[in-house]
Amino acid sequence: MSDKDFEARHLETLDRDLGRFSNLERAAAYTGRPLVGPGIALVFIVLVGLAASLFLGQGNNALIVTVAAGFGAYMALNIGANDVANNMGPAVGANALTMGGAIAIAAIFESAGALIAGGDVVSTISKGIIAPAGLADSTVFIWAMMAALLSSALWVNLATWIGAPVSTTHSVVGGVMGAGIAAAGLGAVSWGTMGAIAASWVISPALGGLCAAGFLWFIKARIIYRDDKIAAARVWVPVLVGIMAGAFAAYLALKGLKHLISVTLGLALLIGLVLGVATWLTMIPVIRRQSRGLENRNKSLKVLFGIPLVVSAALLSFAHGANDVANAVGPLAAIVAASQTGSFTEAVSIPFWVMLIGAFGISFGLFLFGPKLIRMVGSQITKLNPMRAYCVALSAAITVIVASWLGLPVSSTHIAVGAVFGVGFFREWDSERRLRRAHIAIPDSPRVGPEERRRRKLVRRSHVLTIVAAWIVTVPAAAILSAVLFTGIRILAM
Repeated sequence: MSDKDFEARHLETLDRDLGRFSNLERAAAYTGRPLVGPGIALVFIVLVGLAASLFLGQGNNALIVTVAAGFGAYMALNIGANDVANNMGPAVGANALTMGGAIAIAAIFESAGALIAGGDVVSTISKGIIAPAGLADSTVFIWAMMAALLSSALWVNLATWIGAPVSTTHSVVGGVMGAGIAAAGLGAVSWGTMGAIAASWVISPALGGLCAAGFLWFIKARIIYRDDKIAAARVWVPVLVGIMAGAFAAYLALKGLKHLISVTLGLALLIGLVLGVATWLTMIPVIRRQSRGLENRNKSLKVLFGIPLVVSAALLSFAHGANDVANAVGPLAAIVAASQTGSFTEAVSIPFWVMLIGAFGISFGLFLFGPKLIRMVGSQITKLNPMRAYCVALSAAITVIVASWLGLPVSSTHIAVGAVFGVGFFREWDSERRLRRAHIAIPDSPRVGPEERRRRKLVRRSHVLTIVAAWIVTVPAAAILSAVLFTGIRILAM
């Protein structure tokens, strides 16, 4: 064999070996990809626990504070993975935002809402669900809150895994109830409060769905079904954007900025009215400029709703960060206060570092695990375009204001997803109505059979059933899990 042949064979063997190594590296990267997110999340939880132990874990309760901080970080990650999808899903599903843009906007505005306008005071027993007198001492209270925090986080994690957007606040409520029952019996529970929370399972999605369907009907009747769609849009899109601005101004004044200023419902509505009218007048020339040269078809209308939809998603995220994060990290604040002072019967302030855990945890959870639920809410329940997604966002703000005025307990998660249901079912009804009209106008036209009608359903029933079932079992599932965890913690601590 010549030297050239030997060298060629050697190089060929080397290429094959390098190819095997390359395939091995690709296979390792592919199999390891699902572990990247959980790995980063675990590092975040460990770092939060270490930071808490270094800066706050002084005295006999150092271990409790460290473990509780880790549980709080885990809960915040799950809020980002699950709850934020309700705000960003419609905008992504309507292609008004990319997934990366949605995650960036949500991370910024959720964090800003939590840190700037987060709730300053929460009840140590989470809104009066458990009577403080029923708990023996601060140690039992700390165990109960730790069980509630961990159980609610585990439940939201499971819901995210199966693809069901659930209320994190309801998860915390269920966790507190279950731990309280395990610690002090059924008599310790305020069943009136729990009845109001159970009522919100029906009230929230029903109000959100009806409001969103009403706005979609208005847009179809006044803009989409008009002969000159662009002329109609020039009249009504500024009005709708003004309604959105007024609704969000009232929403943020009433719910999101309570930490900074005290606002009554009447003042919030007045603020919303002033800003709504100002926005309406401002948008009239803006929409006229945007609509120049647009063709008279539905696709052109999407351009006019794109920017208002992105702004509404950002404002929803800010309000969510301000209003809901405190409910989720409230048990952590209660644990820290009880471990440091020994008191657990008074309302406690949420420390800034606890809100930091909530803000950063939401951002990490959204970035690592959020896309799955964003896709579910935005595109897998029903098909959304900018007009339909705009109706979802607008109804979420208005429904909260109406519910506050009526004194009804509602869940922002249930409202947003209920609004998506409302849009989808309205589209089905409207499609059937137009089909019947076509048959009346043309009696000899071919009829659509039952199988074809089922195929044309615009809302995926499997997702609806999964989500509704998850809503129904959230409080009892979190309660049972919390009771088991509390019993285990008490046995280990004795």
